[in-house]
Amino acid sequence: MITKSVVAAVVGAAAILVPAVPAAAATDPRTVATGLDNPRGLAFGPHGELYVAEAGRGGAGPCRPGPEGGEVCFGRSGAITVVKFGRQWRVRTGLPSLASPRGTEASGPSDVVAGPDGGLTYTVGLGGDPDLRTQVPQLSGTAKLYRAGRTPSVLADLGAYEKSANPDGVTPPDTNPVAVLATRRGHLVVDAGGNALVRVTPRGRISTVAVFPGRGAMQSVPTSVARGPDGAFYVGELTGFPFPVGQARVWRVVPGEEPRVYATGFTNIIDLEWAPDGRLYVLEIAHRGLLSGDRAGALLRVDRKGTPRVVASAGLTAPAGLAIRDGYAYIANCGVCAGTGSVVRVRM
Repeated sequence: MITKSVVAAVVGAAAILVPAVPAAAATDPRTVATGLDNPRGLAFGPHGELYVAEAGRGGAGPCRPGPEGGEVCFGRSGAITVVKFGRQWRVRTGLPSLASPRGTEASGPSDVVAGPDGGLTYTVGLGGDPDLRTQVPQLSGTAKLYRAGRTPSVLADLGAYEKSANPDGVTPPDTNPVAVLATRRGHLVVDAGGNALVRVTPRGRISTVAVFPGRGAMQSVPTSVARGPDGAFYVGELTGFPFPVGQARVWRVVPGEEPRVYATGFTNIIDLEWAPDGRLYVLEIAHRGLLSGDRAGALLRVDRKGTPRVVASAGLTAPAGLAIRDGYAYIANCGVCAGTGSVVRVRM
């Protein structure tokens, strides 16, 4: 089964960097955080602080074949970093991480949200059969939604839900919770492995909100979720192999109804966000496709007619997370890199 975990393997293996768009369409980014391990989801806290989910760099093991080929090794190098007043520090460390022996292309902490009181909730991904967690006991902390505290507490076991419910019903159980959104009724979580959007109530009950259909043998692979100005939820998809250029979509989800395609013409969406002016911004991890050998990503704005237009691409290398504040887009850059990941800021 092709899941979002293939993103890291494909992008990390690419060796060629070429411009994705003409220079006239690009905005030079400004770096606001450095030295990150496979940075992924971003979120602002109640006091303007920026939180970064770091998937980590794996560790000494145990090691095993990865779900998409190659070897991955376990370690507790995942973390949550906060950026504030020009400084950065890790507020949570020792979280589960799986990565190549080089520490790249990791699975681990994948997204984070901050509540009004500053409390953090975050996902830890896996990218494989939920049964891997019983075969390798060290993986027992993966595929879950956590509430941060002195000792992190599990809000929901997404892997167990995928194994029992298997929402898409057409593929073997595969779980990789990669995105989380806080709502008045708990949290919504995107499971890229399960091709589903699920709801987690404050008491930890899980239910399926939407399933995203593939096209032929190509799966949808949802990667991101944001609430729109109309109250609906919008989900971006990566697409599965062969990751065709221009074929990724944004879905509009109203609970209780079938998901509907809202916008088309994207390539390998990794995140999306609505700006205060009511415009949708979409982040592509690979503007020319994951199999192109080009690691350049792109930030796009969707116009009133639903057409995507590039806002920035220069300096974006395998970007993996997006947050918007005060007229700027904050982007987790080099989301498959160990120690050289960063957060950059571009004017929108």
